[in-house]
Amino acid sequence: MAGTMRGAASKVDLLPEDSANLSDALPGTLYVRGVNGGIRVAPDAGFDVVFGRCEPDVHVCVGPDDPYVSRRQGSITRQDGRWVLHNLGNLPIRLPRGRMVLTRHHVALPEAYTPLFIVAPQQEHLLEVRIVMRPPAPVSRTRQEADTREPAGHPLSPAERLVLVCLGQRYLRPEPWPQPLTWAQVADELGRVRPAERWTAKRAAHIVTRTRLRLSARVPGLLEEEIPPPIGNTLNHNLIIALLASATISPADLRLLDEPGPGV
Repeated sequence: MAGTMRGAASKVDLLPEDSANLSDALPGTLYVRGVNGGIRVAPDAGFDVVFGRCEPDVHVCVGPDDPYVSRRQGSITRQDGRWVLHNLGNLPIRLPRGRMVLTRHHVALPEAYTPLFIVAPQQEHLLEVRIVMRPPAPVSRTRQEADTREPAGHPLSPAERLVLVCLGQRYLRPEPWPQPLTWAQVADELGRVRPAERWTAKRAAHIVTRTRLRLSARVPGLLEEEIPPPIGNTLNHNLIIALLASATISPADLRLLDEPGPGV
């Protein structure tokens, strides 16, 4: 097995395939699980976890029958109070939300459950990582029983909401790999829904640009100087994602595209 257990034996434990008890773990404890079991490492153990295809040379085995997976595909090390994933192999490692950690790159992992996928040509191989969170502060019963609050979101005028819902309708449905509509498509769609308002691509683009510039003081990634070229749809994509993440627009807003409304 790769590496040396530098911490006390009680701080590094091999886990059987069916082990899943995290109830007595110290906050910051790392759990890594592959096809044949896993390992538990306390945050102060001074121990690096190595994973890959060659089981005798790693602590956690992943993709044992796939020659595309490196013998030592990666490691997870403790650095500056964080667990950090290092990609040592040739294949990329995919994190949630599509983020890729490429060969020789590294990324800090959150205190949470994080599925990692080794992206091989014929299949993806799952490596499960969990970092035990620090216990949250006690919550009063009064707060638990309080009415659920609606997210404040970003203020939008009726015209802004209409155009942005139309622009981002593929995200709201949702469709796989959504992209914003083109300005011509937005104008055609709004012309169908609101024929008396004489929508044009230029008018729709002007409204969205004005909204994007107004929100850029609070939301990163909405200005041209923040995005390396080619920009393409990136600014509109970032704007739509920000509106979705803040619950400013939601699938319920699609009703605006299904029924005629008053003048904007």
